Amino acid sequence: MGRDRDLAAVVAAAAAPPSVLIIEGEAGIGKTRLVQELRAHPSMAGRRLVVGACPAIKEPFPLGPVVDALRGLREHLEPASPSPVAGALRPLLPELADVLPPQPEPLASALAERHRVFRALVALLAVLDPLTVVLEDLHWADEMTIDLLRFVLGDLPPGLSLVLTMRAEEAGADIRALTSRLPANRRAHVVLEPLDETQTGDLAASLLASERVTDDFAAELRERTGGLPFAIEEVTALLRDRGAGSAQGRTWTRQELDDLAVPVAVRDHVLARARLLPPAARRLVDIAAVWQTPVPETLIAEVAAEAPEVVTAGLSDAITSGLLVDDAGTIGFRHTLAVQAVYDAIPGPHRRELHNRAASALQSSGAQATGRLAFHLHWAGRLAEWAVVAEQAADRASRVGQYDEAARLLEEVLRHAPVDPASRIRLAVKLGRATRATLRGSRVDDLVAAALELDPPRAVRGELQFLLGALLDDNDLDRQRSQALITEAAANSVGNPEIRARALLALELRSSPETGYAERHRAMAEVVTLIPRIADLDTQVSLLGGVAMHQVAWGDPDWRRTIARIGEYSAASPGHPGQAKAYQSAGQAACCAGHHRVAEELIRMAAPDHLNRDERRTAFARATAALIDYCAGRWDRLEQTVPTLLDQLSSQPWAAYKLYFVAGELAFAQGDLDAAEQWYATLSDKIAGSDGGDLLPMLVASQIRLALARGDIATALAGAERHIARLDAEMLWPATYRCLPWLAAALAGGGDAARAATLGPRYAERLRGRDAPLEPAALAFADGYARAGAGDAAGAAAAFVAAAGHYDALGCPFEAAQAREAAAGSLAGGSPAGSGRGDAAEEPLRTAMAAYERLGASRDLARAGRLARQLGISMPSRHRRGPKGYGTGLTPREREVAELAATGRTNREIAEQLFLSAETVKKHLQSAMRKLEVPSRAALGRRLPSLGTEQAAVRD
Repeated sequence: MGRDRDLAAVVAAAAAPPSVLIIEGEAGIGKTRLVQELRAHPSMAGRRLVVGACPAIKEPFPLGPVVDALRGLREHLEPASPSPVAGALRPLLPELADVLPPQPEPLASALAERHRVFRALVALLAVLDPLTVVLEDLHWADEMTIDLLRFVLGDLPPGLSLVLTMRAEEAGADIRALTSRLPANRRAHVVLEPLDETQTGDLAASLLASERVTDDFAAELRERTGGLPFAIEEVTALLRDRGAGSAQGRTWTRQELDDLAVPVAVRDHVLARARLLPPAARRLVDIAAVWQTPVPETLIAEVAAEAPEVVTAGLSDAITSGLLVDDAGTIGFRHTLAVQAVYDAIPGPHRRELHNRAASALQSSGAQATGRLAFHLHWAGRLAEWAVVAEQAADRASRVGQYDEAARLLEEVLRHAPVDPASRIRLAVKLGRATRATLRGSRVDDLVAAALELDPPRAVRGELQFLLGALLDDNDLDRQRSQALITEAAANSVGNPEIRARALLALELRSSPETGYAERHRAMAEVVTLIPRIADLDTQVSLLGGVAMHQVAWGDPDWRRTIARIGEYSAASPGHPGQAKAYQSAGQAACCAGHHRVAEELIRMAAPDHLNRDERRTAFARATAALIDYCAGRWDRLEQTVPTLLDQLSSQPWAAYKLYFVAGELAFAQGDLDAAEQWYATLSDKIAGSDGGDLLPMLVASQIRLALARGDIATALAGAERHIARLDAEMLWPATYRCLPWLAAALAGGGDAARAATLGPRYAERLRGRDAPLEPAALAFADGYARAGAGDAAGAAAAFVAAAGHYDALGCPFEAAQAREAAAGSLAGGSPAGSGRGDAAEEPLRTAMAAYERLGASRDLARAGRLARQLGISMPSRHRRGPKGYGTGLTPREREVAELAATGRTNREIAEQLFLSAETVKKHLQSAMRKLEVPSRAALGRRLPSLGTEQAAVRD
């Protein structure tokens, strides 16, 4: 009722595979009812539709809702011939074992086995088309189910329609990101809104078998229920059960509601209905509420300890009343709201007794439901048993990658269970590991600290110290204590190569700015010697990534050999998530140091879904890709992607630092100086007290530029002086060249051109022998400002032009445009008035303005335009069609897509590399081919002057 438009959209999407349909709405809004209407719709006649639900109690059994949906498809599989890989599903779907291919030999890697299971499920779905799979309550989905969806959505089987229902307010960032990146032409999104007064009245009249209800009745009912269909159904059911209206066809008025005195809360509606049940039925409803999720009838009967006929009659009464539903012998409530309403009303002692019986029933059944058993033991007050079972459940969750669930279980035990000191130490170690693996930055540092106070053995103490220090740092807490703890961890972990290696890497990341290159090099050399002593290959690769990150950041030429080693490890055993972490870490450092093409390639290698199983880790990689896109001048999508990524990484501020910088740069380029200043201040606060890493030089450059843009020479000069003093006292990094030109500009602007001229040679001498690709460009740019400040306009112009050429070679279009604009200013300023001052300046200024326009740097374009008008140079025409006025020329993204397509990559491969959807890649490619007037992908290569991005990245 009132959902005709929504139902039409649902049917249209489900009947036109391949498609994905998201039904979103709050609890009780009618998502399940819409699915039921879809199943009964004539358009679905002859089409298979299966349903699986994600339970509210997280059970570390992977792919549970998918297995539930597929296990009843035996009759449809018998005439089919699934791919041999589908045999990998035999352990998951024993009901289908005799119609599945033979089970293949096990693989050595659990992650590889997981990937094969995903392929097997896709193969099974492919032979069952046309098929509609409904997964309800996706907000409760286990991590492996989310991973599978990400895998399936990458290439939907042709005959599959996927229907996902969820409560958006309870869905995590990984689920929101999963659905938000689907291609528009294969996606339908239905957001169910509460019913208005008219719709509420129509639904109530239908439920009450009445021709109509009065407007006052509809208005009051809408006010009391908030337009929630579930609540409306409960109120009207209560009216019927109380006999308030025995005559059909009557007109219902507000007085019926007033006389009934129905409470506003749905809980009260549910409990009022439950009280009308016979005593035996009410007892069984309480038991069903204690189970929380639908369970077999046998489990309800075992907890009830009633005669079989009493259980049968009682469940029948509860099902007839509509409070409970029977789904092929599995009994549960129609809605979570009803579960909680009944559960909360059970007196505490009786509730604990029911939990006690439920735990005993699970134990006697032999079911491997450790998560459910832990839940019932906890609330039964059997805390000692709960602690044991919860640890088992947490171990199982960790084995299948459900670190969030593992951390939740372990935290609850440590906070609420009476455990002995040895167990508390063991559980704290597991909790620290699981919490760090979640990337959520959860506050459990107090529990790890408490375990440290129990005087654990030295080796265990070392790991606890490392975990506590890392957790404090992850949450931006007490950096001094974090540093001290990790230092102690390194000393206490001599016999534990993994923890010592991690501690040494962490100390290097947090080391004093005064720490010299030789000392840093020795620490990394020790890490390299420790890595082969670690048994886990994934950990080895991850640690190598940390080494490579530091080496690239310092300019240590050995970084290329370390990256090559990561590649060798990856080739020997592909599919480890440590590879993604390794490539991401090295990719950011490479970007800041100026190795843009290498950085792009590293982030591309970190992109495949089987490496990034965690959506937050994917968001971290995309954040690094956003920084690379900014530095490489691909700004066309950043305005949309940066806010999304900031939301996804809101609980990991350390991962979002680079986004603060990019957001500030975009605001600056578009003329919002106040917003830019705020972003820079936020980043500055976050990295205060540390060496700032490779982002600090970029931040310093931007803050000086901002002060100069405001004409505030004093602030620019003060900022430059502070940073110069810092650089004089600490080791220089290649990223220092990011700020060198602006340090020189501030000094020259403050009247100290002579000192500005010494900065470049002095820093180049200190960085001699390091791998610093920005050096030639930055030295020339800084020299230009020093010469301009000394009055050598011609020399300054030559230096700026040289800098622009170097920046062009590095793929830094914004810096190249800034250098050309500076060259134009010098050329014009150094010519006598009236001598055609703009002639020499015209070419570099036009080139700079074209670059600003391509980038979308509106403030810079306006400034350069003012200079052009002053010099009498005609402005370049502004295209009014196409994004940012590219007209018939390729946008940066179109050119990038075209170049990759010309090398033979598929749309999907391009999408993975550039973090786009395949549909977006298709649109960019079609646009590029139309503009270039070529009929095929193969012809692109003949029209594009430069290809080979990947080969160039390797040579860089």
